Amino acid sequence: MRLHIANGRLIDPANGVDGLLDLYIADGRVAGVGRPPDGFQADRQLDAAGLAVLPGLVDLSARVSQPGAAAFAPAELRAALAGGVTSLVLPPDPGAPLDEPGKAEALMRHAEPGQCRVRPLGAMTVGLAGETLAEMDLLARAGCLAYAQGDSGIADTRVLWGAMRYASGQGHTLWLRPQDPWLARGAAAASGAYAERLGLEGLPPQAETVALQTLFELQRATGARLHLARLSTAAGLALLRAARHEGLPVTADVSANSLHLTDVDIGFFDTNFHLCPPLRGQRDRDAIQAALADGVVDALCSDHSPVDGRDKAAPFPLTEPGATGLELLLSLALKWARDSRRPLGEALARVTSGPAAVLARIAPLAAPAGQLGVGMPADLCLADLDAEWLVTPGALQSRSGHTPFAGMMLPGRVRATVVGGSLAWETPV
Repeated sequence: MRLHIANGRLIDPANGVDGLLDLYIADGRVAGVGRPPDGFQADRQLDAAGLAVLPGLVDLSARVSQPGAAAFAPAELRAALAGGVTSLVLPPDPGAPLDEPGKAEALMRHAEPGQCRVRPLGAMTVGLAGETLAEMDLLARAGCLAYAQGDSGIADTRVLWGAMRYASGQGHTLWLRPQDPWLARGAAAASGAYAERLGLEGLPPQAETVALQTLFELQRATGARLHLARLSTAAGLALLRAARHEGLPVTADVSANSLHLTDVDIGFFDTNFHLCPPLRGQRDRDAIQAALADGVVDALCSDHSPVDGRDKAAPFPLTEPGATGLELLLSLALKWARDSRRPLGEALARVTSGPAAVLARIAPLAAPAGQLGVGMPADLCLADLDAEWLVTPGALQSRSGHTPFAGMMLPGRVRATVVGGSLAWETPV
């Protein structure tokens, strides 16, 4: 299909573009920017007057598989498209980890044209048990992007040492959320005065910093490439800053939840705010915003983790942590730009070209994402940046309406999403 997107404001942070420019698409790729290629005849024209034309969002943490099964959840794939997300990284599912090549192949057989591009993470250890290394090389051939341990962590440092040595030798990346499993045991909120007031078991910041110190020390010895997922403490970000200054091969992301919220937002045991990592103090939130602004952190992710109503209907510590977020990612990036007076292009880069650059370092031969230069895959979204919308379960495509932003008015709304040059999503009339 040949597609002409007319009259829109094209914003492409990777290429420094922000202006009223038409976009021309042919054979699933960008064929022209501003002017059509010779002989171009569109099969369809989309009028983007009053809308921004953006690269498709790239989300580095979104759970879109059926819980406990090697299959995608249709509602979550719709949520991705409704949020303008065209590429996402799928963390390992503790109930069905991709620890064998056949499991990864079975999952990817469910991918269909017109869906967002899903890049799964393989399990670093068999069953995510932290004891025996999975066959990373075979998982890579089956389509796994990198190797993760989920939120469980690894207690046995010798296993972690072996994983980093193997990954370094084979050119693989470990995608880890730094958390000491012993310090994290039983925690339901971040440690501090508010957790004590509520009587909740607290997660100290040392759970993150102890894990980071170990990772960086082993990284110096092995040269392994790391991506650090959903950092949440000021102290942890200081360690990341030092590691990057040292030249260690490390990238990182933060959650949109942690960017905007703090532990006091939990209120009186509101389980919508039971998240992993838990919401921390204002000093940590300020450090996250600063690290995202100056590029120490590469990307903002949705940390989309839909939770059923029954799993949130219990006393706070017994509920399942998680929240829906795919459809909020663009809005929360825009809110950050507005609230902190950051440039619009900078905020959009953290959900487009920034995470895309992380993927490009890990999988340089994969299809590029996060930009709309000529020849690039035509993955994009049309968004009304001036729209304000109320976050309610009925406004979401996800099977779960649980989000800490429920009842809030947020800026920006995706009106259409294009994947591989085909219109994959339009806002229902």
